[in-house]
Amino acid sequence: MKTLKVLSALLSYPTEELLAARDELIGVLEREAVLPRAERRSLALLIDDIAAGDLMDMQERYILLFDRTRALSLHLFEHVHGESRDRGQAMVDLIKVYEDGGYTPTVTELPDFLPLFLEFAATRTAAEAIELIGQPGHVFAALRERLRKRNSPYEAVFSALARLSQARPDGAMIERLLAEPDPEPDDLEALDAAWAEEEVLFGPGAAAEDCGKDTLSAKLRQARRPAPGLEPVPGAGPRMTVTHSGITTRTGA
Repeated sequence: MKTLKVLSALLSYPTEELLAARDELIGVLEREAVLPRAERRSLALLIDDIAAGDLMDMQERYILLFDRTRALSLHLFEHVHGESRDRGQAMVDLIKVYEDGGYTPTVTELPDFLPLFLEFAATRTAAEAIELIGQPGHVFAALRERLRKRNSPYEAVFSALARLSQARPDGAMIERLLAEPDPEPDDLEALDAAWAEEEVLFGPGAAAEDCGKDTLSAKLRQARRPAPGLEPVPGAGPRMTVTHSGITTRTGA
């Protein structure tokens, strides 16, 4: 699904090549036409906005949005594991998913970097890609709302992902994500406090509904059983589990 490659490019750090690729990006969206016209129009506005901008201005805007603000991080596991040690194992598991899919990233980004994840999804069949991007749907929904609050044209990418995935993310999980600190990028004190926050807690029972896919829950049931002596502590936070079907979150209790 080449549309996912376009979305990946739009969420990548702006370069001269990206600014010059305006016609090619819009052409892919129109030829493939897997998105409704409204979403394609919003993406075209974002593409035009980037293409018409000054490169340094576009790069600065990108950094302020996605690199400086934890609430808008493009690293998927950041929104679930934070800096906890569970994130390391989740990274290893996701790399295994990439390798099993015959995908070898050519960039040095962490495996949970969203543009990289979308590049991988673009190599799958349409059905597999839709399932994959449906897994972190609650994260996409929260990012979309935060970008909408900022009147950012990047909202269009997450609206497109929501439309493509056909997933119905759990509303309670979205609310918990949106309840996390979301400071403005020029509020340095608030930014420091936000980066010091612990991982997001979704609460008991979130796992069964986090993706809206019964089949995924069945596949993860065995993986959720703790090893002897490693039972989770009551009240512990969620875990991010990576399987051959994609990404999901689950509680540790």
